[in-house]
Amino acid sequence: MYSIRPMTIDDLYVITNVNLDAFTETFAMNFYLHYLSKWPECCFVAEVADGTIAGYMIGKVEGYGLEWHGHCSAVTVAPEYRRTGLANLLMQRLEEICEHTHNCFFMDLFVRPSNVPALTMYRKMGYVVFRTIANYYGGNEDGYDMRKPLPRDRDLKCLEKSEEKPPGMENFFGNGGAGRGRAEETKAGGQLEDARQQGSGKRSGKKKK
Repeated sequence: MYSIRPMTIDDLYVITNVNLDAFTETFAMNFYLHYLSKWPECCFVAEVADGTIAGYMIGKVEGYGLEWHGHCSAVTVAPEYRRTGLANLLMQRLEEICEHTHNCFFMDLFVRPSNVPALTMYRKMGYVVFRTIANYYGGNEDGYDMRKPLPRDRDLKCLEKSEEKPPGMENFFGNGGAGRGRAEETKAGGQLEDARQQGSGKRSGKKKK
């Protein structure tokens, strides 16, 4: 059982112990302080009963117009707490904040193509590869920019130029978008909505930005 609470400055001296694998980026202190000061609601940790930090999330919101979105900058789980669903739980919490507090159109994140466990989790949550960025990780590995529409993006505009499409959506954007309607009212849209619900459950009461 985990409890999730807001990240504090004191946590910054502890979370480095969670960054113990090759897929986890460790940033300078100024990076974390910037996020904590500007997007505190998007930064949180997961604790176990004895107060040990098992994982954490660093996120933000950014963009303009239809590009207004939530971004997962870092989600990390300590090795001994992996494969327990904690990373999924942290992602769900960020998605809920970005949807209900900030009314974002979509979520995005960057991941290494070689990080197969993370890719598998993100795809199960409804994320698809929007674009591939050459040499994103220090010049030795490309990066996947992955996106997931949130309910505000009813017509899935965030995926119009996506390299990948959600299952069943391959022809949704054909004919220049002709006949596009509410995604939830199409069979394919229903499949995407199922993927959304895996992460966040049924939602209501959205606020307009």
